[in-house]
Amino acid sequence: MKGQRTERLIRTVSRFLVAPSRQISLTALSGDFGVSKTVISDDVVMIDAALTQEGLGGIQVDRGRTGGASFVPAMSDEMKKQFFEEIVALLSHEDRILPGGLIYYSDIIFNPYYASRLGLAMATLFQNAKPDIVMTSEVKGIPLGLFTAYSLGVPLAVCRFRNRPSDGSAVAVHFPTKTGEVRPMYMGTKQLKRGSQVLVVDDFMRGGSTAAGMLLVAKEFGAEVCGIGVFLAAAEPEEKAVSNYTALLRLKGMGKSSPEVCIWE
Repeated sequence: MKGQRTERLIRTVSRFLVAPSRQISLTALSGDFGVSKTVISDDVVMIDAALTQEGLGGIQVDRGRTGGASFVPAMSDEMKKQFFEEIVALLSHEDRILPGGLIYYSDIIFNPYYASRLGLAMATLFQNAKPDIVMTSEVKGIPLGLFTAYSLGVPLAVCRFRNRPSDGSAVAVHFPTKTGEVRPMYMGTKQLKRGSQVLVVDDFMRGGSTAAGMLLVAKEFGAEVCGIGVFLAAAEPEEKAVSNYTALLRLKGMGKSSPEVCIWE
């Protein structure tokens, strides 16, 4: 399948982009395109430079016996700043203010254009934590959790607030909410393995009770939480049910007539 280098480069890039954070054999690429492994290695160097310049991440090469390479997505600081400013501008429209000082964001979190980039930004923050799995809760946490897991090249586990027969057997935990109500949370026994490194992702955090419930789920499975990431976190209350979390955006003045969304710093 030997062809022009331009075609080979485009097809090689496509293979990396459709399987982020997953290793691709350079030997297999060499065989597919009918060129030497040295030529493929030169192609990978060029692709790495281009992706890095675009602020999308880069290629990591395993120099060991496997001789594979993987595209590790990472949003550059400049791209992240521009994207977050765009999201803040969208969320700052007066017609998004809901009763109780909440902000309407469902149209953003369920839009693949925005959700995929939010997932990339979240994955960039926790790339070094090397999670085995991403955990989120239904419903609005699913798009962010799924795109974060996609960028990290790991599966997604979803905590549910009621068990479904299609999920199979499940483990249930009970956690207190901000109002004092105790709610159940379910996780299918086939979704999470003992000893897994878990990244918890949530769409919104006020008091942190939902995230705290997911921590209980991870503990029940004997898994270890390596990070907590949130799309939008309320500044108040300052003391939350969980600590050591990182948010992309902050909501100030929740409960007031004019809440403000800003970039988390």
